[in-house]
Amino acid sequence: MHINMVPWEVILLSLLYCNSYMLAAHHRNQALYPPALRMKRGMALKPIFQNSISDVNLLYEILLTGLRFEDEQGRFSVPDPELASLRQTQRLETICKDVLPKNLSSVRRLTSDLSQRGGTLQHDDFEYAVLTLLYTAHQMAKASTLHQRDAWAESFVDLYRAIKTDLTAK
Repeated sequence: MHINMVPWEVILLSLLYCNSYMLAAHHRNQALYPPALRMKRGMALKPIFQNSISDVNLLYEILLTGLRFEDEQGRFSVPDPELASLRQTQRLETICKDVLPKNLSSVRRLTSDLSQRGGTLQHDDFEYAVLTLLYTAHQMAKASTLHQRDAWAESFVDLYRAIKTDLTAK
């Protein structure tokens, strides 16, 4: 009785393919914003600000009134007391405080993850990326040294490119 043996090249190629498939699947499932996952476990609702067109308009109105980040913890102030008292504004502050990266190394790690990620971003990840872009622009503007300003500016440009790539992806 003669049994055909599978060549070792086929077995090796199959193992490599399986390994690369598993790595790609793991990479796609990795969270861009791990604090959001921890928040989701503790909250009944997803920490998303924009659920409708009126929320988008509200964010635009908040930005036009002069949103200011107060500290590196993500706390901010809205000059208009009526806007500042809205529940959605408080949700936005929670996202900025608890989800967004606050230091340059975390923002750089995020931009690296975004540039290596294939496909389009999920709704919440896209929203967080845009809010991170906003935070990065604010940090760039208030940087005290030219070196810090350049570092934040580089991160801003990298984030912008990642968002633009996501918007133009097919």
